[in-house]
Amino acid sequence: APAGVRHLAGTSAASPCSLADAVARWREEGRVAVWLRVPILQSRFVAAAAAQGFAFHHAEQGSSTLTLWLGGEPSRLPGYATHQLGVAGAVLDESTGKVLVVQDRNRTINAWKFPGGLSNPGEDIGDTAVREVFEETGIKSEFKSILSIRQQHKHPGAFGKSDLYIICRLEPSSFTISFCRQECLRCEWMDLEELARTEHATPITSSVAKLLRYGYREGFDKIDITMRELPAVHTGLVYKLYHRELPESYRNIT
Repeated sequence: APAGVRHLAGTSAASPCSLADAVARWREEGRVAVWLRVPILQSRFVAAAAAQGFAFHHAEQGSSTLTLWLGGEPSRLPGYATHQLGVAGAVLDESTGKVLVVQDRNRTINAWKFPGGLSNPGEDIGDTAVREVFEETGIKSEFKSILSIRQQHKHPGAFGKSDLYIICRLEPSSFTISFCRQECLRCEWMDLEELARTEHATPITSSVAKLLRYGYREGFDKIDITMRELPAVHTGLVYKLYHRELPESYRNIT
């Protein structure tokens, strides 16, 4: 743990007397913050922690985590779960100029859109797009690039949190549709020119269809945000960096 921060798992120190004594001792030791994880079956200890000044930080399926800032200045502890990440896949069959679109079953307005959904914890953006497209439509595909990123705040569909929605360009490796009838009302391969012009598409789908049409005609290098995997500062870890591709002469300077 970082210097001055105390992490507690379980509830051995969560009874009123022992927790009060522990908090006093941590103050004397110069600790600046305490993280307390309480298993769901021992949630009765939350009241004892709250009496000592702890506040909820976040909750997961099996536990809640509370924090107590012991420093004199305002808390510097990071927040939790401020954003929701949605990913969609624009699957373009370059041999026919057709793109895969769906209509959601749970929407009041049956507008065409790209198949997609929420990213799972620990899941890369491209993997989310490929997975969601397959789950909704039965189409197998490969991640090629990011086309667009939408950002909005205080979104009701994200429980009032900020919402990020990323649309990826995918290349299909299968073409026979077998769509999920619980999620989708309709699914089809639509001509890209038609999708770019139709009034029966969501605004973001219409915008990205025009972008995709431009790349299809003039070269995807003009629209693609590609990915490189690089070593992270922490040994053994890597991260993915998304950006417009650099010319080789600029990429390989020494």
